[in-house]
Amino acid sequence: MTGRIVGQGRKTLSQLGLRARDGRDPDITGLSLDSRTVKPGHLFAALPGSAVHGADFIPYALRMEAGAVLTDRLGAEMAAEALSGWNGAVVVAEDARGALAGAAALWFEAQPDHVVAVTGTSGKTSVASFTRQIWQHLGHKAVSLGTMGVEGDHQAKLAHTTPDPLTLHRILAEAAQAGVTHAAMEASSHGLDQRRLDGVRIEAGVFTNFSQDHLDYHAGFDEYFAAKALLFNHILEDGAAAVINIDSERGRQMLDIATDRGLAVTTVGNGENAMLRILGQRYDATGQDLRFSLMGQPYLVRLPLIGGFQAENVLAAMGLVLAAGDPADKVLRALPNLHTVRGRMQLVAQRENGATVFVDYAHKPGAVVAALQSLRPHVMGRIVCVIGAGGDRDRGKRPLMGHAARDFADVVIVTDDNPRTEDPAAIRAAVMEGAGPDATEVADRAEAILRGVDALLPGDALLICGKGHETGQIIGTDVYPFDDAEQASVAVAALDGKI
Repeated sequence: MTGRIVGQGRKTLSQLGLRARDGRDPDITGLSLDSRTVKPGHLFAALPGSAVHGADFIPYALRMEAGAVLTDRLGAEMAAEALSGWNGAVVVAEDARGALAGAAALWFEAQPDHVVAVTGTSGKTSVASFTRQIWQHLGHKAVSLGTMGVEGDHQAKLAHTTPDPLTLHRILAEAAQAGVTHAAMEASSHGLDQRRLDGVRIEAGVFTNFSQDHLDYHAGFDEYFAAKALLFNHILEDGAAAVINIDSERGRQMLDIATDRGLAVTTVGNGENAMLRILGQRYDATGQDLRFSLMGQPYLVRLPLIGGFQAENVLAAMGLVLAAGDPADKVLRALPNLHTVRGRMQLVAQRENGATVFVDYAHKPGAVVAALQSLRPHVMGRIVCVIGAGGDRDRGKRPLMGHAARDFADVVIVTDDNPRTEDPAAIRAAVMEGAGPDATEVADRAEAILRGVDALLPGDALLICGKGHETGQIIGTDVYPFDDAEQASVAVAALDGKI
């Protein structure tokens, strides 16, 4: 693809795997999901959405001289009047999202030679990052895609953990054009459910864990799990590799799904049946020593990572790298070089009395429990926890967030996260319900962090949960500059008399 601008050119509708209902096969000059980006000859994809149907924008796309329209039956009915006198091609698909993803793959054509995907409630970002870091240490040109954007040997920003198929296939093609040979991507439940990964050739997938999240989108736990399972029963081809954490019942259920598909399975966990098995961990202020076994052979490695759960993430990443073809001895030598993802159990400041301050993205009850439990062995004194919950998201988890902090921290401060369009006080009240009467409510997040830092005694640690790497706070529909790590550093400097 050297010298060619990614995504430019022409292809017929049939070359994109699509067939118009009247048999027309026009040349397509580009693909558009947003009617405002349509140019003459484009294929406009009018897809169903959670609030509106893309068919509402078909008339505008036609005025912009789209050459073809892809939609579902409902979309075709909604836009029947606009389409009736139109001279372009109309493609009506039972699964319009899947059809678009397949067309995007054929349009952009290229992707890195080795692509792996990570799904699960927690750990996706860390596993994708660790996988990319290991590859880079081994000399491969590699990227990771997800919550942090595109990082590594090719960089770009992403609006979603798993972007729409046009963006995803464009990014993969651009990465391949830049010489990237290895890519590790996060596969969110939304992305899997909406067929955004369809058409990507993925040689291995990971399932990390499963707990409550995104029930504002999925109807229930079973639907949420079914979306995760799509990676193994739909996206991966027969014979591809699956790396599955089998410590939970849902993990063992996913193992059955992968086995039934004929996938080459590597299991991760603490139990004796795990192929990559955690045998022991020893913690200190700067990291941990991990003893584990690979197919029964024990190994000991030093990990400069805070949090016991990181061992599972590292072994999951190791499983992916092994599945992609690199030898175990070289992979082992790369592990001590791993560094944490920004905002994931990140040490951001330390007081003169030795107390430490960490920032973590944990914004789900299970993730809060995991973060606090994993921090505990690194801390000789108390754990102070600053916590909140996001607005316009699953309301059921808010008391559970507070409950998790109450059960696993010594001091709890409840504050605002990203209230968005909801009443911040109502969100805090729900979190306080679970946090209990001993928790302190501080509306202003900066003040809450300052109070948390001020409470630190020698040997204590502060964990600021919820926002991690984010550099803005969403209040209403506005985003205001706010960085937990920066606020913590300022608070430490101020209280220790350095500013």
